[in-house]
Amino acid sequence: MPQQDDIAYGREVLRLEAAAVASLGPLIDRSFTLAVDLVVACAGNVITTGMGKSGLIAQKLSATLASTGTPSFHLHPAEALHGDLGRVGKSDVVIALSNSGQAEEIRRLVPEIKSIGAKLIGITRDPESSLGRHSDCVLRLGALPEACPIGLAPTTSTTAQLALGDALAMTVAKRRNFTREEYARFHPGGALGRSLMRVHEVMSERESAPPARCGLSTNDALVNSGGTGRRPGALAVVDEAGVLRGLLTDGDVRRLSLTRPGFLQEPIDKTMTAQPLTIRENALAAIAWNLMNENNFDELPVVDENGCYRGLLDVQDLLRAGFQETR
Repeated sequence: MPQQDDIAYGREVLRLEAAAVASLGPLIDRSFTLAVDLVVACAGNVITTGMGKSGLIAQKLSATLASTGTPSFHLHPAEALHGDLGRVGKSDVVIALSNSGQAEEIRRLVPEIKSIGAKLIGITRDPESSLGRHSDCVLRLGALPEACPIGLAPTTSTTAQLALGDALAMTVAKRRNFTREEYARFHPGGALGRSLMRVHEVMSERESAPPARCGLSTNDALVNSGGTGRRPGALAVVDEAGVLRGLLTDGDVRRLSLTRPGFLQEPIDKTMTAQPLTIRENALAAIAWNLMNENNFDELPVVDENGCYRGLLDVQDLLRAGFQETR
């Protein structure tokens, strides 16, 4: 039946593509280490190029390199031959992808790259191809039968290019000891970036949310801090050493005005909340977000390892950073 034929053939395509990736393992040799050396030592940009489907894989490789700490951009080989070659400098490394190694645009581009003085890494099935012979380093794909019914459309070959490019990019990241914090820096707009963001990156620092000193009257403390209507909506209270001793929120002021009319003349030590919940400045912002939601807080004082006041984290700071309201 056609349905059964479709399922069987779909599974065969996946088997061929999985086999193509598995076949790359034995081809990883000293040339791979040399390619990693070239990328790590690159003083300029790592430029990827390829024609057709290989060009699409080259774009993905460039994006992966850039997102893991290696400055990179993609160069279309045809556009390079019409002026964009000026983007390439002698301190760059070019990674050219071509299954055959004989694509016309790549074949014409290779000598121009070499004349500039940039290093060239070729990803191809044929080390004796035009691309292979002129590369400083060749990463072999091997002879892979395409999964296409007529054996022509790039399928297994592009899957192998993708996997080999990932292996190169990830090995470079490992060699450079690329960290979660660096990854977050390159992904500030996404959930991954938010999950790695630190409190000190989003909080209002001490200068923007100055504290009051213990012993002042509540009125003087509020006046000196700029009034109760300011944002963020809380006032930190510190001792002479700068250690956080309490917190007075706008909500506290409203409640006290209803229950203790003379509270403004009382020492702030009596009107503040002593030993409030705090967060360390190097803690993950996601932890602070959870604490604020669990306790229904809008403000959270930020302290260092000695308990000294460093600033104030307001729920609005986190909302602006992309955290989503869950209350």
